[in-house]
Amino acid sequence: MTKHADLIITNASIFTSDASNPRAEAVAVKGNRIVYVGTNEGALEFKDTATRVLDGQGHTLTPGFIDSHFHLLWGSISMGGAQLYDAKDLEDVKRILQTFEMENKTSEWVDGRGVRYNIITTRQELDAIVADKPVYINAYDGHTSWANTKALELAGILQPGVDAPGVGVIVRDENGLATGELRETAMGLVSDLIPEPSEARKRELLKMTIQKINATGVTSVHNMNGEMEEMMTYAALEDAGELTLRVYVPYHIKPETTEDMLGEAAEMAKIQGEFARGGAAKFFMDGVWESYTALNIEPYADNPEAKPDGIFSPEHFTRMAALCDKMGLQIFVHCCGDGAVRRTLDGYEAVQKLNGKRDSRHRIEHIEVVHPDDIPRFKQLGVLPSMQTSHAPFSIAEGDVWPTRVGKQRWHLSFAWRDVLNAGNQIAYGSDWPVAPYDPMINLHVGLNREKWDESNPSQNLTLAELITGYTRDAAYAEFKENEKGQIKEGYLADMVLFTHDLFALKPEEIRTAKPAMTFVDGKVVFEA
Repeated sequence: MTKHADLIITNASIFTSDASNPRAEAVAVKGNRIVYVGTNEGALEFKDTATRVLDGQGHTLTPGFIDSHFHLLWGSISMGGAQLYDAKDLEDVKRILQTFEMENKTSEWVDGRGVRYNIITTRQELDAIVADKPVYINAYDGHTSWANTKALELAGILQPGVDAPGVGVIVRDENGLATGELRETAMGLVSDLIPEPSEARKRELLKMTIQKINATGVTSVHNMNGEMEEMMTYAALEDAGELTLRVYVPYHIKPETTEDMLGEAAEMAKIQGEFARGGAAKFFMDGVWESYTALNIEPYADNPEAKPDGIFSPEHFTRMAALCDKMGLQIFVHCCGDGAVRRTLDGYEAVQKLNGKRDSRHRIEHIEVVHPDDIPRFKQLGVLPSMQTSHAPFSIAEGDVWPTRVGKQRWHLSFAWRDVLNAGNQIAYGSDWPVAPYDPMINLHVGLNREKWDESNPSQNLTLAELITGYTRDAAYAEFKENEKGQIKEGYLADMVLFTHDLFALKPEEIRTAKPAMTFVDGKVVFEA
């Protein structure tokens, strides 16, 4: 058989994420697989008249980025609402919401996404912006929302006497009236009233968002919320040849989930497409520091009376996790507080004693604070850390509420990427979009350059090679795909990204000047600048 390639990239500075062959200058692709990695001369032996040859111009080529913590459909749908991520004050929120209302006059609701804490505090502030329509805006982290009076009235929760389910909180004033702030499960009392977009609109938003995601060099995501309906949305796109992002979809297990309901997770695990697949389960062990719902070992620094119980008791989590483990499912658990991390590690240890050890690769997501005693337990138990660098406030000067909630006594234990990595763990990196931007350059920037909040704190910053490896090879390992993707290696899927710069020639603080020039998924160009 004549060896020839469909695509050859030469003169590139290739970071392969392959420990056995870390650097190369050329790659050849046939169909959706890499057939050669090495020198320019070696790659050109695969050239024939139909081969496309690209000059890498000395720029970095990496494996496609795998975002290990993502909310794809939820985030895509939120793109249809008002975007509040850049709002710095109440005037910005007013301008954005009023512009959205004017451009969407037929919409029954004004809904927005991405607002930061301490900008909106009461329903009256939203009433002053829009009073004749219900208004609902969600915080950037998805754990707190604010609603105007009309929205609260429609939900029947303005007046006293109604409580939120589970760990949710309807914040009320001294007279028992809802202030407009809704935490955790209380949000659903209002958000569930907002009409769902049509299936056609969902698909339109999803396709639009995937194109933007591909443009940042992301070729795979681990989706962190899902059920069969969402899985089928991705599967339908794949069947139509319109899915250019590989999506790993877990089944979301809630406190009310029964053993019988796990049958849906088993059915999802049977779906193993090239792009959309199941095989995992997702739990929330706690909320977030910002809304006083993170589960901690020691009390909150700025509110010692806040003592959240966690979403699952130790016994409940162990029982449900053991069932999932016995089914062969991989488990992801959201843990922001050090108490949540410990409870989950304890649960995984109990599951191993019940079911026996296997290559489960169960994970803990976020790990915003971790007790030093628990760091070695990850490797001991075979539990994988999944962390998102852009969750960390970059500088104490930003005025973010997060460091205040945690207190100086825990700053050195916060976002401890270096400590976790040095303990012998493979960290899978990601964004948690839409909680934080999906652009890997932003996440690389924070991982490289985050400032110490106090000079006595150890630096938790990482090297560029460590970050890219975690975003590619180790993220593939964290989804059992380390033999298929995450490396530029012969026989692997041709998911790659060519940048506009040599990333390793840039100063760390300049990393955001680099952008993808081309993104390849399955050997095809899905983005070209």
